[in-house]
Amino acid sequence: MANVRRPSDGVLITFMPTPSNASGNAPLAGRRVRAAIIGIGAIGAGSHLPALARLAEEGETEVVAAVDLDGDAVKAFCAENGIPHAYTDLDRMLAEQRPDLVSICTPPTLHRDQTVAALRAGAWVWCEKPPVPTLADFDAVEAEEGAETGGPYASIVFQHRFGSGSNHVRRLIAEQALGRPLVAHCQTTWYRDTAYYAVPWRGRWQTEGGGPAMGHGIHQMDLLLDLLGPWSEVRAMAGRLVHDVETEDVSTALVRFESGAMATIVNSVLSPDEVSRIRIDCERATVELTHLYGHSNDNWTITPAPGTPDADLAAWRDFGADVPSSHLAQLRELVASMRAGERPRSSGPDGRTSLELITALYKSAFTDTTVRAGEIGPGDPYYTALHGGAPGWAPVPAQASAAASEEIPA
Repeated sequence: MANVRRPSDGVLITFMPTPSNASGNAPLAGRRVRAAIIGIGAIGAGSHLPALARLAEEGETEVVAAVDLDGDAVKAFCAENGIPHAYTDLDRMLAEQRPDLVSICTPPTLHRDQTVAALRAGAWVWCEKPPVPTLADFDAVEAEEGAETGGPYASIVFQHRFGSGSNHVRRLIAEQALGRPLVAHCQTTWYRDTAYYAVPWRGRWQTEGGGPAMGHGIHQMDLLLDLLGPWSEVRAMAGRLVHDVETEDVSTALVRFESGAMATIVNSVLSPDEVSRIRIDCERATVELTHLYGHSNDNWTITPAPGTPDADLAAWRDFGADVPSSHLAQLRELVASMRAGERPRSSGPDGRTSLELITALYKSAFTDTTVRAGEIGPGDPYYTALHGGAPGWAPVPAQASAAASEEIPA
């Protein structure tokens, strides 16, 4: 075994060469799903734990352990939330507690190793976005899934896909009730100041994976793809207009879909008037979603084309009972998939699609070319690093940076 300790996430990983005989593939009928949380920061404590606790109240789950490098902090976290076991060693927790589900709430550069460790132990994984830093990492994770045995699988947290609003609009578009989708706009224009980027792992390719396209806009882009289906080509630009970071702080893209629909995408952390927005113009109506960090039925509007029958419009605007987008909405569906032994949504090829688009966006922006779906694979520099080694974007090695500094006249 080989131990790897990374201080930025609070987890010690011990890699095992073969899968353990954990309970991840055991039948779940008649018992609760045993869950563990990896990383007890804001996202673990504020989003994953409340969702798991709500399902625990309904008899669906039980949180049996939490893992973090800070031993005192994880003990306090467990004591406060009634979690029986606190760990600083991920592998030890997996071996001793044998969870059915592991929630990964750590920085993105750690997701691959932690997800693989959990899958090899037989646990299903629910991993925060961004899923992993590169397509190579994603494919390595997918290779560890139990696709031939009904699990375990690794699902990515894309909670904006879930809830009554997105479910209703997805159905309308899939059934072409609104006619063909023609033109779309996807906007994640947020604001982050210099203090935000003072956190050491932010704004760096190695630790954050990318800029606002990867860390912020991925939610809206994923929802756009979920609604419109496969994309075929992208043309993009990226820039560093304000922040002194390795990654971009703004990007724009033009995307063509296999259906023929065309979309614009804007991702920014420079926008004081913050908004998350998707607009889709179909033949018979425009559908628009406007929100910030989550949506409910009231955040969706449908504007009909002239001459639309009142009965059609009434049916389009009937979203049913309001189920807001949330971690809880996605977790409910994930647990149902676990009990059925079925691949969950936002895993495998379905979970890969937004990462592939983001990778293509970066390649297009940094090479000034049009990038087509499916062209980035092994051997392509963007397959293993989102900066692709591009001059001006790839990290500058420390020695080269120091040498350059020495050459500057006093």
